[in-house]
Amino acid sequence: MDAILDWMNSPAATLLGAPVSWIEVIGFITGAACVYGVARQQAWNWPVGIINNVAFMVLFFGAGLYGETVLQAVFAAVSVYGWYNWVRGARATTEKGDLPIRDASRKEAAAGIGAVVLATAGIAMILTHGTDSQVPWPDAFVLAASLLATYAQARKIFQHWYVWIVIDLVSIPLYFSRGLNLTAILYIGFTALCVYGLVGWKRTRSAAARPEAAAGKVPV
Repeated sequence: MDAILDWMNSPAATLLGAPVSWIEVIGFITGAACVYGVARQQAWNWPVGIINNVAFMVLFFGAGLYGETVLQAVFAAVSVYGWYNWVRGARATTEKGDLPIRDASRKEAAAGIGAVVLATAGIAMILTHGTDSQVPWPDAFVLAASLLATYAQARKIFQHWYVWIVIDLVSIPLYFSRGLNLTAILYIGFTALCVYGLVGWKRTRSAAARPEAAAGKVPV
């Protein structure tokens, strides 16, 4: 096991003057594949995402990003739920075989924002006083907001894409500051993929709504 961990953390290349480990390369590949799978509404994004979570747990712990290390472990657990929910929805909800996309209710949106604010403050205090984290607030925000986004993604709530975009914009400078240059570049790509996914999901939802609207018309 120690030999495997040593290999994972060994340099694979150098990027912008900083070493890139093999585990960061694995995280890059599986992360990009996972987000693309979500954008295409493919259920295989979940097992690929779990592999990505394990890779980033190793990577972030070594970089002193403790909040995000815990986050990856939670991601893996939530991914099991998301995987089951998407597969169950594909079997039971529509003829096309997709769990339907829906909007967040006002109550869900308010509860989500409130939870992120409170969780960010609480986690930041823990990281500040209980660890040697040098970036407690952005680390805490990424953890809290990502949990909300992952839950909404598992429920196929359309607005989760906006949450991911905000998370990516916070994560990019955070990872550059910790010397994780390849991961920071990955999150730039994530931002583009999130925009792609947002547009794709919007088109899917609009296409699904047209037959329903036509079916509701009454001939004159």
